[in-house]
Amino acid sequence: HPELFLLIGISLSLGFTPGPNNAVAAYSGFNFGIKKTIPLILGVWLGYTTLVILVNFLLISTFIKYPAIQEVIRLLGSFFLIYLAYKISFSTSSKRGKKINQVKFIDTFIFQFLNPKGVMAAITLISNFVIEDNYLNSSLIVILVCSLTGISSITTWAFFGKFMRNFATNNNFIKWFNYAMSLLLIVCIIGFYI
Repeated sequence: HPELFLLIGISLSLGFTPGPNNAVAAYSGFNFGIKKTIPLILGVWLGYTTLVILVNFLLISTFIKYPAIQEVIRLLGSFFLIYLAYKISFSTSSKRGKKINQVKFIDTFIFQFLNPKGVMAAITLISNFVIEDNYLNSSLIVILVCSLTGISSITTWAFFGKFMRNFATNNNFIKWFNYAMSLLLIVCIIGFYI
């Protein structure tokens, strides 16, 4: 089915391109390793999958009827990203040398409902690939593709951060990597308004 390949292609491009979730996953993989990043990965994956399900079955008509809701989500999401960028930029080390300010499951789960990129991706994919004549089957396919893309992209970016840790030979590199991930979040915010 050409529509399925198109759905997968668009979903992959939306999921793997730099964005707020991916920047935070890279930061966490870099600073805390994969094992401690699993709650973040699960938060993004389950939160995004839940978002897609809710948009598909409950909210799509609301978003179409009241586009101002999308603007509110974009504004709230931007504030949350500024908060995360601050946490990442100013993460500190404890006395034992372990990083604090680790992003948690609940942070990333809740953020999926405020993430302008994620909300717009869900609306776009659902409005283009869910067919009224075959509503349930097409809905399940879109949800499955979004869920698989979500888990694979966020995991890949976490491993990218972990890989970059191999090059961290001093505290300056670590500090500048964290600044770069914070800057990526700020660039995402600017991109929401351009």
